Amino acid sequence: MKILSPASVGLFLLLLYQIFIMKPTTFGKLYLIPCTLSTPGETTVLPEDVLPHQVKRIIDCIDYYIVENEKTARKFIKSILPEKKQPELKINILNKHTEIAAHNEFIQPLLNGVNMGLLSESGCPGIADPGAVIVKLAHEKGIQVVPLVGPSSILLALMASGMNGQSFAFNGYLPIDKNDKKQSLKMYERLSQEKNQTQLFIETPYRNNKLMEDLLQLLQPSTLLCIACDITLPTEFIKTKTINEWKKEKADLHNRPCIFIIHKM
Repeated sequence: MKILSPASVGLFLLLLYQIFIMKPTTFGKLYLIPCTLSTPGETTVLPEDVLPHQVKRIIDCIDYYIVENEKTARKFIKSILPEKKQPELKINILNKHTEIAAHNEFIQPLLNGVNMGLLSESGCPGIADPGAVIVKLAHEKGIQVVPLVGPSSILLALMASGMNGQSFAFNGYLPIDKNDKKQSLKMYERLSQEKNQTQLFIETPYRNNKLMEDLLQLLQPSTLLCIACDITLPTEFIKTKTINEWKKEKADLHNRPCIFIIHKM
């Protein structure tokens, strides 16, 4: 039996220490992976129609994900890379019900040197999306964040609106309370004129038609309103008109994802 020299034993012990005890000298990267603005398989839009090839390459290399909805995330990954083995995916769910304490657990693979992907339910992660808290945490830990190119309904709507793209504000969902909603709409209209700032907001899709009624009733006749609906889908509908002009046109927006944009000149 060959006896190892002290130098060899020391080298062996150092190797074990590096493998099992030392933390990795480099962290993994957090990739912000965009997805289509429609559920895969539910429309004729193919992922390659709206996503660059880079997204497929990154998904091919990543098995750890933080997602808003596991079912749709798996369906999206399968649509991009059908041959990827679903059972090997390690998926953490991040939504409004997720405990804050779980955030550090989610990014543990990154701290161990493993790359991870962050997926939104629709469009770009971190934009009107709970994934922003993970991105913030990654920066705090010194982890590199890599955003990938993909469709953002907010930016696409603004691009197509013809309104001021130099100064704009996305205000998220409108208040549910009727009086609060009225005050918010009046405030956004006033800000758009005072600051020459385009104002964007959204509503729960089944309330779209009611919101349209409110806009026509509450806003000034000359205020511009852009409705950007079903963006990137075959049923895409994007029009900018004055409130007075919209009163002459009927648009059925029920249960269709919409971005509403206003600007009073």
